[in-house]
Amino acid sequence: MTLTTTSFGMRATAAEVIDGVDLSGRRMIVTGGSSGLGVETVRALAGAGAEVTIAIRNPVDAEPLVGEFPGTRAVALDLADLASVRAFCDAWTGPLDGLVANAGVMMLPTRQVDAQGWEMQLSINYLGHFALALGLRTALEAAEQPRVVVVSSGAQLRAGFDFDDPQFERRAYDPFVAYAQSKTADVLLTVGISRRWAEHGITANACAPGWIHTNLTRHLDQATMQAFGAMDAEGNLITPDYYKTPAQGASTTVLLAASPLLDGVTGRYFEDNQEAEVVDGGPEVMAGVAKWSVDPDAADRLWDYALPVVR
Repeated sequence: MTLTTTSFGMRATAAEVIDGVDLSGRRMIVTGGSSGLGVETVRALAGAGAEVTIAIRNPVDAEPLVGEFPGTRAVALDLADLASVRAFCDAWTGPLDGLVANAGVMMLPTRQVDAQGWEMQLSINYLGHFALALGLRTALEAAEQPRVVVVSSGAQLRAGFDFDDPQFERRAYDPFVAYAQSKTADVLLTVGISRRWAEHGITANACAPGWIHTNLTRHLDQATMQAFGAMDAEGNLITPDYYKTPAQGASTTVLLAASPLLDGVTGRYFEDNQEAEVVDGGPEVMAGVAKWSVDPDAADRLWDYALPVVR
């Protein structure tokens, strides 16, 4: 299979990857669009003319961004609450051109569960977005070239999905393994959508934004941040050369959501604005998408596992 490539590198910004693209009349949803990568994603899409709905727990947090782009609105959505997801979907009317599953949590220090008993990182990062995509499927089908974009992470290289104990009910809870599993699940979600909805014209791709200073890392302790080279001994944030700005980190998301370069491309994983090579996952692997993250059998199994929960 030939990998999809673009002329944009890791330092390209979200605005640059859709420079000259007119999104007027396009309707898009960005979850978690009030901070970090989400803000830059919304800015790029709305700046190109799209009508963007920012789906977040506290819509008031998005008021500055809504004021910046009059065609943008903020609507309440709690991904850890399936009733909230259903209410959001029930209230949506008309076609939907793009669903950007951007919201997420990372490395919760202790095991937490949602009302369904799902481990919270898996609940927010994957299950809520799965329910959202299912609930908005009809709206996606009504659009001309609908796209689903799921923001995953290079962490998917570190752990496959543990079907024997996905909720850490028997094995010891590990914050990073739980996060890695949820990000693998995110990629598997796009594979599952591609296998089921491609015939209806819906494409779905996943991406890794790279290393960026955002609120996502709020649960990481000082020792972990220092191990990443992102904090000094006094607890001050530092920015290693391999880190990106939020605008650069959002570029691959925006590329997948809106660029004509990705017309018809589905079921793939991108990093630094290029399709990634499929590799063996493991602790020393630094780039690519793990075989377990794009395994069609695992994608089908995960879909079947989650479907009864969200219905």
